[in-house]
Amino acid sequence: MHDGILLERRKFLQLGLMAGGVAALHVALPQASAAQLRTITLEECLALSPLEMAKRSEIVMQSWDFLRQAVSEIRNDSLRQAVFQILNNPAPTFTEALSSEKDRKEVYAQLQTQGAVDQIAFDQFLAPVDDPRKSPWPFLAGPGSGYQSHHAYPGGLVTHTALNTKVSLSLWEHYKTVYGFHLDRDVVIASQVLHDLHKPWVFQWQPNGESRTERKLAGTGEHHVYSIAESLHRGLPVEVCVAQACAHNHPGFPKDEEAPVRWLKAAATLTGKDPVKTGLLDSDGRTLPVPRRMENFVCHLGDHDWVLTVPAAKWVIEEMKQIAVKDYGMSEADLKGSRFNQLRNYVFSQASIMGLYHVLSTRGAEALSHTVQSVVVRS
Repeated sequence: MHDGILLERRKFLQLGLMAGGVAALHVALPQASAAQLRTITLEECLALSPLEMAKRSEIVMQSWDFLRQAVSEIRNDSLRQAVFQILNNPAPTFTEALSSEKDRKEVYAQLQTQGAVDQIAFDQFLAPVDDPRKSPWPFLAGPGSGYQSHHAYPGGLVTHTALNTKVSLSLWEHYKTVYGFHLDRDVVIASQVLHDLHKPWVFQWQPNGESRTERKLAGTGEHHVYSIAESLHRGLPVEVCVAQACAHNHPGFPKDEEAPVRWLKAAATLTGKDPVKTGLLDSDGRTLPVPRRMENFVCHLGDHDWVLTVPAAKWVIEEMKQIAVKDYGMSEADLKGSRFNQLRNYVFSQASIMGLYHVLSTRGAEALSHTVQSVVVRS
């Protein structure tokens, strides 16, 4: 009798939490997502793969549809086909030429002379891959960054890239309405869609639910240089590759321009190309091609969601740990393993870190807790 009363009370409290969470979900999610979201148990959550999580997310799938629509609007047939091929399979095909240890050592030595591998040991050089013609994870399932950073959940790469592309297209549109000229829309779309193309490979999901730890290459996250190298290897237009390189820094001032120049040189080395003869750099090899194209700056400006999303991720992850302990009975050991990682991966993929931070920043920690529990209930 006593156990039955406790069980009914637990169900009642759970329903109350879910009701409060649904209200918060309408803040965190688009209306369609909140209506279509199916609450699952923690045990169900633990059994899902990253790809399954991404496919269940209305936010991720809406972003995926937008990206594919944007790419379909690229007018150049060969460029459009190349971008779709990468979205469908972001495989590190440039590494086929580096399959032997001898070849890798030769390229690594060249990068050493550039000072590009000071922060990456040879045995960490190039992320692991079984078949360079097949990405370890689909673009759709990739995280948007490292596991403690922005969009760190299955499908995070898609939501990150979709927002960036929308920002870039907005800049393209308003350069037209304000200044009266057209930038190259194909370059704007392709460079932004592909700027993080190798995150599914570099940040590949691990058995414990975390993503692989990224190393630094040429002074930035290795995914950036590898992504440029992939575009070069696949023969994308030089204008796209240069704009893509500018995602992490712009060429407006000499000190800033040193960065994309360094990344383009490293990418050219990885693919066995001369950066000047290929047209990636100006004739002196010290700057981008002059005059510098405006699309380079648009790609850079479009990739600035991180200014908010990085700290938002940091704050939400810490709150998520407290929720896991308080509401799901997790231990400190659980917080370092797959049980917590699966919970946060699923909740983040369904509600997005930014949606959850909006709840936290506008309604407080209790509303955030209710929102999480309306996505995953304790088994």
